[in-house]
Amino acid sequence: MVKEIARKIEIPEGISVSLSQDVFTARGPMGTVERKLWYPGIKIEVRDGEVVVDAQSSRKEQKAMVGTFTSHIKNLMKGVNEGFECKMTILYAHFPMQVKVDGKTLIIGNFLGEKKPRVAKILGETKVKVSGNEVTVSGINKEDVGQTAANIEQKTKIKRFDPRIFQDGIYIVQKP
Repeated sequence: MVKEIARKIEIPEGISVSLSQDVFTARGPMGTVERKLWYPGIKIEVRDGEVVVDAQSSRKEQKAMVGTFTSHIKNLMKGVNEGFECKMTILYAHFPMQVKVDGKTLIIGNFLGEKKPRVAKILGETKVKVSGNEVTVSGINKEDVGQTAANIEQKTKIKRFDPRIFQDGIYIVQKP
């Protein structure tokens, strides 16, 4: 007995989606996002104002991937409609940090009094804005926004000092 497991996602107003050779594309007021979605035994169709994610068998792995693909598609559609934003805060007690955006990198100077600046990568079309002690990471791709925020947080990870005393760093306050 083969059970069909299908999940339907309604396409919001003002968003157009297409599927071409396993590449799912969502277009909306904020821009366009593409993502390759392929897994054996899983089929994605765009029909009648909705996206249908279906698996041919009821195996545990395929059920899980149907849910994963459904979440990815919802995130792509939300991103092109509303976008994603992550807020971070700059904390320092001993050495004031200088944080600035330079192209596709974020430069963190004078972290714990170090002479050499630390550099964090900004992924994709993500925008980073520094104002005072706040860093705002925004974009239409949730994975790029989250990974850029994680890159910034990791670059200010404290080593060789007691983290209870030296709480300096850039920390995520609000996730996308």
